[in-house]
Amino acid sequence: MGFSLRGRASAADAVPRPVEATEVTDNEATRVGVYLFALALFAVGAGIVTAAWAAAAGSVDVLTAVVAVAVGLLAAATVRVAPQWERVAILRLGRFSRIAGPGPYVVVPFVDYAAMHIDHRIMNSSFSAEAALTADLVPVDVDAILFWMVWDAKKACLEVENYPKAVLRSAQTAMRDAIGQVNLADLSLRRRQIDRELQEVMGAKCEEWGVTVMSVEIRDVKVPPELEDALSKEAQAERERNARTILAEVEKDISEMFVEAAEVYERKPVAMKLRAMNLAYEGAREGKGILLAPSGLADGFDLGKILED
Repeated sequence: MGFSLRGRASAADAVPRPVEATEVTDNEATRVGVYLFALALFAVGAGIVTAAWAAAAGSVDVLTAVVAVAVGLLAAATVRVAPQWERVAILRLGRFSRIAGPGPYVVVPFVDYAAMHIDHRIMNSSFSAEAALTADLVPVDVDAILFWMVWDAKKACLEVENYPKAVLRSAQTAMRDAIGQVNLADLSLRRRQIDRELQEVMGAKCEEWGVTVMSVEIRDVKVPPELEDALSKEAQAERERNARTILAEVEKDISEMFVEAAEVYERKPVAMKLRAMNLAYEGAREGKGILLAPSGLADGFDLGKILED
């Protein structure tokens, strides 16, 4: 009798693990209350008809059940409820009547109908521009996220067929136009500027649809794999060139300092002897008391000669 690896893994998986910071749990608002309200109206309408029929006729038959169901459906279709974040476009005989909600509202059955339920909260939509050409004709894939909201439900319902799809299509077009105006090298450096330009362009276009663009944020820019290697080599070559330039400038500064020191030593020989003494001291300290130096270096220790000079 033995234990399999599958059984051990299952036992380990049963232990609760902490949720990472990057994980996002679903916390969306629901419309369950709206459905429960409609169900309650249906039950109340059907119950009233059934109770009244039973009190009048003394019994309940199939006709009573049919009438009760019809009245219940009529009550649920007449009085409705819209959540706080929702607006409802009501059409009467095909013409725009009003914007209802939030809260309860009444429609006339077979005359009024809800054409569209419009969410007034801030929406976030991801979109991408694939194979968009930069100004130097390099194809890139750009992923971005768009934050927007509807401020005029009437315009969103009447001015455009499908306003969420229209907003995304407009965002993709504006993104391609913005990328086509910059080079690949400037794309990563001007991301914030491109975000602001996209927000302005999108805001002016979507204003006619009753939509406000809050912000546009570029998340990722991908270049073709064959181009990544070339860009990496170019960046390495650029860094190597900069390093060599800096090294050459340092060597130039050091050589100039050596020339100035030589001029000082030539004008004042005592400075050369003091430097020799300093070198001897440093050599002795680093060599743990053992000094190995040419015999001419001992002249630097002749203080009398130094003072005569």
